[in-house]
Amino acid sequence: DMVFTPFEALGEVVIYRSTTADEMEEKTKDADVIVANKVPICESTIGKAQNLKLVCLTATGFNNLDGDYLKKRGIAAYNVAGYSTNGVAQHTFALALYLLEKLPVFDQYVKSGEYGKAPMFTCFEPYFTELEGKTWGIIGLGNIGRKVAQIASVFGCRVIFYSASGNNNTTEYERVDFDTLLAQSDIISLHCPLTDRTQNIMNAEAFARMKKTAILINVARGPVVDEQALYDALTTGEIAAAGLDVLNKEPIAADNPLAQIKDSTKLFITPHMAWGSNEARTRCAKEVYLNIKSFLGGEERNVVV
Repeated sequence: DMVFTPFEALGEVVIYRSTTADEMEEKTKDADVIVANKVPICESTIGKAQNLKLVCLTATGFNNLDGDYLKKRGIAAYNVAGYSTNGVAQHTFALALYLLEKLPVFDQYVKSGEYGKAPMFTCFEPYFTELEGKTWGIIGLGNIGRKVAQIASVFGCRVIFYSASGNNNTTEYERVDFDTLLAQSDIISLHCPLTDRTQNIMNAEAFARMKKTAILINVARGPVVDEQALYDALTTGEIAAAGLDVLNKEPIAADNPLAQIKDSTKLFITPHMAWGSNEARTRCAKEVYLNIKSFLGGEERNVVV
């Protein structure tokens, strides 16, 4: 559903539907500009690309870049920011409400025919609760985290946040330390980048400090959650539920312990698609086009290296 013809005005365009790290060297050797995502950009993958001047990421995160190598080569790197904010925030609440209201149970109750046999017009077992009055904790108050905070506030939540970098001093929402966020939050949503500080930030120790009724939502990066620890927390009832759009290895690995949990009221996983609405992908392609056009015109735009 995407249109890439505008790129043809910038030069010769070659599009590959998918590319592994092993294929990068051959596919990039003649390129002046690379548009890529989810593959490592380093000496082993672009070392033979002697004409390379620019790397454009179709993503906000740039942890796949070897910045030191690119700087040594004098190769610029641009990302795209903000293109998926609305979609990821929307998906955050889709996951949270699905779990909070235990929707799989009620959907199955109707589709199984049990509702048709029921003596009552309604069903409220298992019980569910409202967002109004709950505490919503956010880890990572960037563009997406801030959008989630706005929506949670409209629902009537008290919003608190933890700054993993320690650099976010906004007074719009209540900043707390990590232990306070874990202890007080009814819902915790993750919107932080993957860094040394955030890798496995949600580990066994963190889950032990959360409410047993708490829900975890991860739409950030898979490795910010220790998946074995999450499996243990869910199966022992240490926390109530989790909604994930990202995993340590994608697609999901056969040996991922989370794959063993079949109860969708306890764990709901989507295939890293929160960012991918038609609108978001259209914005992303446009931003990449503008990045390349600006670079060719001697202007800098969305520079990360």
